[in-house]
Amino acid sequence: MIRRLFPILCLPIFCLIVLAVPAWAKDYTLGSLKIHQPWTRATPPTAPAGGGFLTITNTGTTPDRLIAAQSPAANKVEIHEMTMDGSVMRMRELEKGLEIPPGATVALKPGGLHIMFMGLKAPFNRDKPVSATLVFEKAGKIDIELAVEPMGAAQPGHKM
Repeated sequence: MIRRLFPILCLPIFCLIVLAVPAWAKDYTLGSLKIHQPWTRATPPTAPAGGGFLTITNTGTTPDRLIAAQSPAANKVEIHEMTMDGSVMRMRELEKGLEIPPGATVALKPGGLHIMFMGLKAPFNRDKPVSATLVFEKAGKIDIELAVEPMGAAQPGHKM
């Protein structure tokens, strides 16, 4: 009898576990490049800009370079680096793009390298992923969606 009831009793527990796990961003592959967990943060209604984050792994034997990004969600998209100069935060565009060496993983994350969405056409909302296109020097273009995490999130799946 217990064997027959076991699947029925486990179904509610399974549903609770699945619903409790955060929605992880999708992974993408373009040639030898692996793009892992693209995400962004929700923005306030009047925010002029937002940041995009992800990890790129080059499984190939030659370097590639992220040279551009585009998105219908913003008027302009750039690849940026954030550094600290004493107590002053400085952000600048990487005009030659971002090199992805062979066999290496490069992380775009808050407080460092990131994708900068400028001139947002609408706020980034938790219920709607942000579409973007990444452009690589050798591998070409790939369309991705960035999961939208809460404002202030430090990583994807972050609980506020």
